[in-house]
Amino acid sequence: MPADVNSMERQTARRVLLIRPHRFRANPQTAASNAFQARDTASSVGLSRMAGLEFERLVSALEDHGVETVVVDDTAEPEKPDAVFPNNWVSFHADGSVILYPMEAPNRRLERRPEIIEQLSERHGYYIKRVLDLSSLEQSGRFLEGTGSLVLDRVNHVAYAALSSRTHPEALGEFARLADYEVMAFSAADAAGNPIYHTNVMMSIGSRFAVICADVI
Repeated sequence: MPADVNSMERQTARRVLLIRPHRFRANPQTAASNAFQARDTASSVGLSRMAGLEFERLVSALEDHGVETVVVDDTAEPEKPDAVFPNNWVSFHADGSVILYPMEAPNRRLERRPEIIEQLSERHGYYIKRVLDLSSLEQSGRFLEGTGSLVLDRVNHVAYAALSSRTHPEALGEFARLADYEVMAFSAADAAGNPIYHTNVMMSIGSRFAVICADVI
C-alpha cells in the first residue's frame, strides 16, 4: 500500500508482495495438517526449477492485468520450502498496520523476515504505521496463519475462519481485538473428515463476487 493511500480499505489489492522460491518442495512439517499436500514425485532440483518457472509466469500474468508486483527473493539458508506463501506470516492493511502471525510448523516460522517489511517501506513506499506481532502465541500452541487462516471482508471488517490446528479460536480473538474485525468462525472438513487446514482453500471474497465450497462446512 503506497504512502498516499487513505485509511479506507479496498477489498482487492493493487499491489502484491511475492517471494521468489528458492528451495520449494513438499514440507514434511506441514503434511500432517494438510490433506491436500502430495509427496514429492520429482527431485528437489526439478521441483525448484518448475516452481521458479511457474512463479515467473504468475508475475507476468499479474502485471499484464494491471496488478503491481513487488518481488523479493527467498534466501538460500535456512531452507524454507513454503516461502512462496508470505500471506501466511504477514498481512498489510490500509491504516498502516502490518500484522505478523503465529505459524504451526517450526520451519515456516523462519519465513518471517523483518528486513522485507523495511524494504517495502524504504524502497517501495508502503505506508507502515505499526507492526502488530502475534508470533508469541506460537509458544502456547495458538496458531493463526495469516490470510490462509483468515478470509477477510476488508470493506466490512469481517474475518471468516475455518477452525483447524492452524487456526486457533484464541488467536482469532486476539486478531479481532487488535485489527478491529468481527470474526465468523466455523468448522469445515473434507470427505474423509479432515479439517480444512486453511480457510482460503475453500472460500474467497472479491470486489464483485465471492466463491465458497459450502459442502465442506
